[in-house]
Amino acid sequence: MRLRVAVHTRAREIPWRSVHAPGRALCYRMLGEVDPALARTLHEEGWGPHRMVPFGYGPPVFPRATRVRGRYATGGAGYLDLGSPLFALVDAWAKVVIGIPLIDWGGVALNVLGVELMEAPSFESGHATLRTVTPVVVKGSGRGPDGVRTSRQAFLLPGEPEFAAYFATGLRRKAQSIGVDPDVTVEEISWVGARRMVEAGKGAKIGAPLEARLRGAPETLRSLWSWGLGQSTSVGFGWVAA
Repeated sequence: MRLRVAVHTRAREIPWRSVHAPGRALCYRMLGEVDPALARTLHEEGWGPHRMVPFGYGPPVFPRATRVRGRYATGGAGYLDLGSPLFALVDAWAKVVIGIPLIDWGGVALNVLGVELMEAPSFESGHATLRTVTPVVVKGSGRGPDGVRTSRQAFLLPGEPEFAAYFATGLRRKAQSIGVDPDVTVEEISWVGARRMVEAGKGAKIGAPLEARLRGAPETLRSLWSWGLGQSTSVGFGWVAA
């Protein structure tokens, strides 16, 4: 499930360092106002056997903003999407957002106009084609061809030797974390966007947006649509287009 927040701003851009970063703190802060124990548990321990944080979000989007090369353009009416396969999180966010006049997104004031709950598609066929609007982050083993570890920050891009296996394993681990059927298969990576390096929290992360054709139980596919693909979705990566 997702929460779509309709917003309006007079600002003309969001600094690149603030395009992703504010969302994580916002999600935790709003959850903490309704369920501080759950917020503390997620922050300190994660959720499920793999200690993951089961939420994601996309940066604010302003469809009618004038595009300026090299800048993240804003202005006028737009929206902000937050999502999680756990209803408790989305419900808590909705309760808070309904009662606030604006959201501070990295120093940019977003005036709140309305809130909409968005159900995931049914995916009754057991197939889903999911395209992300933010880079998908996947880390590999960090080992070279000789098996020796050469890096602890081994970010992988689609097409690289370890990417397919680590990407698929991450999807199954997400399913296991929230107790849905982990038998999900990546049938094809059908599109890959430009490689990006994004500042998020401590240091930069590297990835690329992509489109993946997945096969699995409908509930599992709905959970991935609500949560996001790849790692670091709780800091804005791997967000799936609605």
